[in-house]
Amino acid sequence: MNKLLVITVLVALLALSAESFRVPRQAEEEQGTLTKITDAVKGYYDDAVDTVSGYVESIKGLKLEEKAKNLYTDTTTAVVTYAGIVQDQLYHIFHH
Repeated sequence: MNKLLVITVLVALLALSAESFRVPRQAEEEQGTLTKITDAVKGYYDDAVDTVSGYVESIKGLKLEEKAKNLYTDTTTAVVTYAGIVQDQLYHIFHH
């Protein structure tokens, strides 16, 4: 237990003394680099949003939602009709 305490204190002292040996960074260069990276990411994000918006507008122009509704309605009508025919055929098969 005492060894663990001694090691912990030594590591803490080493960490504190190592911090004093740090070389001061150039704040302007970091901000410049960070700003460049941030601007690049924002630019890519804006381009992606514009591209997706363009795709959404072109899809709206095709009126796909209306076409899908019409397809669903037509399919439902056909299925109901054929299901009725099959039901009638089965009824006549089993009751005659």
